[in-house]
Amino acid sequence: MSLETLALWGVFTAFVGVLLAVDLLLISRKQEIMSVRSALQWSALWISMALLFNAGVFIFLGQDKGFEFLTGYVIEKSLGVDNLFVFLVIFGYFAMPREIQPKALTWGIMGALIMRFFFIVAGAALLDTFHWLVFIFGGILIVTAFRLAFEGDSEIHPDRNVLIRLLRRVMPVSPSFSGTRFFVKVDGRRAATPFFVCLLVLASTDLVFAVDSIPAIFAITRDPFIVYTSNAFAILGMRALFFALVGVMQYFVFLRQGLVAILLFVGSKMLISEWYHVPVPVSLGVVMGILLLAVLASLMVRNKVEEGEIEATPLVEAEDSAEHDGVRPEKAAQEVGSSRHSS
Repeated sequence: MSLETLALWGVFTAFVGVLLAVDLLLISRKQEIMSVRSALQWSALWISMALLFNAGVFIFLGQDKGFEFLTGYVIEKSLGVDNLFVFLVIFGYFAMPREIQPKALTWGIMGALIMRFFFIVAGAALLDTFHWLVFIFGGILIVTAFRLAFEGDSEIHPDRNVLIRLLRRVMPVSPSFSGTRFFVKVDGRRAATPFFVCLLVLASTDLVFAVDSIPAIFAITRDPFIVYTSNAFAILGMRALFFALVGVMQYFVFLRQGLVAILLFVGSKMLISEWYHVPVPVSLGVVMGILLLAVLASLMVRNKVEEGEIEATPLVEAEDSAEHDGVRPEKAAQEVGSSRHSS
């Protein structure tokens, strides 16, 4: 590891540590839903921080590494937007109160940072040792693209989650939320809260996302520093992005098609890497071009719809409306706890 890379690791750790501290101390403690304006401001801040760090990569590690970081960041950010739909489903299933959703996302983000670090280190080591794994990773991306294109949205079944099955063998699940507490006493017994159960579902779901998304950036670079930092900055801005996009994601009707095209491109790039290396600036241009086309196509479709025909209704409703769109906490806990009889 070069001295420049080691110094950037230190800068990155301090950078992220300060921003996370600000987020935890000033934002998450409020335990209230983010307004769209506040979410957009925080999204802009996180993107600005990522670009500022990217400038440091350009200066200290050179143009190639700088383009690798930027391309990886754009890919992971775009894939992360699609993952927000799954978070909506999970929150709806557990009927999580709006005011504690930011704290749940914060815990989920910190868990994702830890899990992906080990995932990336292991992936980089495996690729260095077993070079043929590049074809496996490329195949994963191609399969993911086709699954995304033809299978549509997959249903979320927390009661079938492996971690939840293990948890219910150890302790019961309380019938209702207790703020952001993980455990409470129920009839004299220690019980997990729906908040804790929801966090387990978020963590295991992110692990599945990592299997799909991390190979995408390995198609751009195999430098663990670039892979992890671009992943981390993309993940860190997801909480604010969640609340910024929650009311308008329905307008991005061609987002999924754009992601399919990106996955097909980076998967194909990985499969042919033994015979032809696609320059990183070209990869960045292709990815940005695909995203731009998806956004423009979505805007064109929206403009053709008569005014008033589409309502920008928030996809994450308040607790009192969750009865219609999700499962009440009591019912969710009952399903998670009683699934033993159906297994």
